[in-house]
Amino acid sequence: MKHQLGWSLIAACGVAALAFSAGTSYAATGAELAQKNGCIACHSVDKKVLGPAFKDVSKKYKGNADAVAMLSKKIKDGSTGVWGPIPMPPNGPRVSDADIKVLAEYVLATN
Repeated sequence: MKHQLGWSLIAACGVAALAFSAGTSYAATGAELAQKNGCIACHSVDKKVLGPAFKDVSKKYKGNADAVAMLSKKIKDGSTGVWGPIPMPPNGPRVSDADIKVLAEYVLATN
């Protein structure tokens, strides 16, 4: 019985470590993609540049179950008039759908 409990604790710690490391690398990946794809030319995590701060975007969509899909569409297709007169250019032709989803999740996690 003691061995079974010991192995269960080891397994639980391993799962927790994997979950923590996945979350940590996820944030780095989102930040790296934002840098690589030029998002930071118009955006910052915590202040408005040409476009809104990622934290402001995150606050706007907080609690919205469709936030990742909505933001992914805006990143892919572009948008205008949501945050002022400067349009968000489309990124779909040069950024993969998978990377766009990671970027959207990263932006929404910056709150």
